[in-house]
Amino acid sequence: MHEDLSPLIAATTHWLTSAYPASGGALASALCEVQARQAVTVAARLRYPTPMDAALVMMAGPGGSVRLDWIVGADGVDTDDPDAYAWRTWVDEVVLSWAACLLIDPELAGRAVDAVTGATEPASTPPEFRRLVAPDDGDRRAAALLRHPDLLAPVSTLHHPQLLARLEEQGEAFAA
Repeated sequence: MHEDLSPLIAATTHWLTSAYPASGGALASALCEVQARQAVTVAARLRYPTPMDAALVMMAGPGGSVRLDWIVGADGVDTDDPDAYAWRTWVDEVVLSWAACLLIDPELAGRAVDAVTGATEPASTPPEFRRLVAPDDGDRRAAALLRHPDLLAPVSTLHHPQLLARLEEQGEAFAA
């Protein structure tokens, strides 16, 4: 990653796993979080592809989760407690929406991973993104809510066209 987007990635991942939690204990929670983090990382790299893009979002802030909270019905979050609310200011709505798209569409996830890793061969997925692109049965069970297209639809549809446009741009850049 060009710049340290870790606060944005951590907050956005936390929001996803809070809104769409794992079921089945500690291992399922860990597997769910890994998948969410991989999706958010790929989405963040697509959204902020240059060092300048990353530096600007880290300076200005990504916008927060207020609209997302409202969309999924979590708008009753206590905003008066700064400790409970502060991390939500680092959630990036576009990154989260793109990550949701990647979680529900393995083919799209594969294209996105290829775009951010500079893969020249389709399906040459780096191991660090395997759980996103090629989840096994255990991964799918752990992240049943996180990968459910109907549950994620209110979030994934927010910025889906922009994701497709960005991937199209990336494809043209690789062809040149």
